Amino acid sequence: SHLKHHAGQISFPGGHADPEDDDAVDTALREMEEEVGLHRRQIRVIGQLDPYITRTGFSVIPVVGLIEPPFDVSPDPNEVEDVFEVPLDFLMNPANHQRHRREVNGTRRDFYAMPYGERFIWGATAGMVKNLYDVLVGGGPDPNFRRDFQGVRPSAGSD
Repeated sequence: SHLKHHAGQISFPGGHADPEDDDAVDTALREMEEEVGLHRRQIRVIGQLDPYITRTGFSVIPVVGLIEPPFDVSPDPNEVEDVFEVPLDFLMNPANHQRHRREVNGTRRDFYAMPYGERFIWGATAGMVKNLYDVLVGGGPDPNFRRDFQGVRPSAGSD
């Protein structure tokens, strides 16, 4: 892709809110349409997670939705190199939640990763999936792993 930040990384569709967006859900649906070409009518929003604060200081409000197959995507080549699916069963299996530690510029960085075939889902994307796991499967946050967010719970409007 031709992105300035995070080029080549696996991520969910997303971006900054536009003035015409009503809320985080509206922003997420607009970004999904712009980046992936999936129309908002095809998505049933079921809720959102608490904000996820990235290591670079961005506050991301993950919006969770269901997409009924079949569906077609037409990614924006300026923003998206590839679109792929990962089964929810894989993502919700704690055996697939790996913890990694790297030192970057003299600072220790702990992060989650969820390798899937040839794909390496890591960092903020894997962290948001782990937060979803904590909400759906329960058990709360892992007390032995430093996180960059306060607890996660479903929003009042989620199913």
